[in-house]
Amino acid sequence: MAKGHRSQIKRERNANKDTRPSAKLSYARVSVQKACFVLDAIRGKDVTTALAVLEYNPRYASGIIKKLLESAIANAENNNGMNAENLYIAECYANKGPTMKRIRPRAQGRAYRIEKRMSHITVVLDERQA
Repeated sequence: MAKGHRSQIKRERNANKDTRPSAKLSYARVSVQKACFVLDAIRGKDVTTALAVLEYNPRYASGIIKKLLESAIANAENNNGMNAENLYIAECYANKGPTMKRIRPRAQGRAYRIEKRMSHITVVLDERQA
């Protein structure tokens, strides 16, 4: 049995909540492996450098992640009142999402399975201490 009243439990849970600005994209139509190639290139960099890297990265996932990063920057400015020049990417990761299963007809009546993978991509920003 939980200790305390429901409101007290909620208050304690919200006190431990992460206050860093973030953005999450669920059900992105790109596999985790392909998204991680792009995420590894921007992890730990400041926001302006990361946007420049994503702008000229030829991979498909870079366009998706660029929009996600711009959303996280907007969240930091509007919700947390942070300055965009001091922001850097504290965390960025891709988790496995559901897989769409499709069938490809093959020779002699056989059917091969095609798996179209999805991912949940998260970008967490933080402010550099000057």
